[in-house]
Amino acid sequence: MDQLFTVYLYVLTGLLGLCVGSFLNVVIYRLPKGMSLATPPSHCTRCNYRLRWFDNVPVLSYLFLGGKCRKCRAPISFRYTAVELLNAALWLLCVRVFWETSAVSAIAFAVALSVFLCIFFIDLSHGVIFDRFQIILLALGVLTTVFDPDFAWYSHLIGGAAGFLVFLLVALLFARLCGREGLGGGDVKLAGAAGLLLGWERLLLGLLIATVPLALFILLRRALGAFKKGKSPPADGASLTPTGEKPCPPEEDELPEGAFPFGPALVTGFAVAMLFGTPIITWYLALLGV
Repeated sequence: MDQLFTVYLYVLTGLLGLCVGSFLNVVIYRLPKGMSLATPPSHCTRCNYRLRWFDNVPVLSYLFLGGKCRKCRAPISFRYTAVELLNAALWLLCVRVFWETSAVSAIAFAVALSVFLCIFFIDLSHGVIFDRFQIILLALGVLTTVFDPDFAWYSHLIGGAAGFLVFLLVALLFARLCGREGLGGGDVKLAGAAGLLLGWERLLLGLLIATVPLALFILLRRALGAFKKGKSPPADGASLTPTGEKPCPPEEDELPEGAFPFGPALVTGFAVAMLFGTPIITWYLALLGV
């Protein structure tokens, strides 16, 4: 019976994860544009063809349609399918890691990872983290604090306070010293909400995972930018593409050149710390002999 229940649990979790991932695509596309999440019904963004139910089956519809709209044959971004698969995989990981210890934690963390996915793609394209995501994470943080199987409620409270206050201090100091915004308010609130959700130990690990690769990426990008600037530009037609045409203006959802959204790196670090933080921290302390 236990094995049968486990099979049902994993199958149901995977299917629900795919369906919720399909809804996340709606959130990621519509929320930054100020559109309703309910209306109009799902449609092709090129020809406005209204999708039928069989055009909206997660993953399968993309495969059957060959990644193109049924009517106008415009290509469909693979991102939609990737979000569905990622959400399902993350939900399955939550069940695998947390279910036996605490079903409440497994469900709360699964919802949090879905929120992280929305933050990742929206902040990556638009440079904004909506407050409604922070509210959901705060509510989940309260839930995990109350139902923490280790009764480490103080860790969650310390993590929430430390994440918010430290990020706020860094943001204020950066703005004061550099005269411009370095950390947005969304990043500050995200750190506080994630700290309450994860506890201070996993918050610290998540920040380490997030900042080190991002710092290396920024340094590499600036080094490549400096190398490109060192090359002499053409004297005439510098604003033209190799074909002689003027480049297309950037899409409205593109970030300004040189901007580095911190949200995607943060939620990636928090997700890794959430799923694997406990064994990583235990392994590291064992190396230190603690």
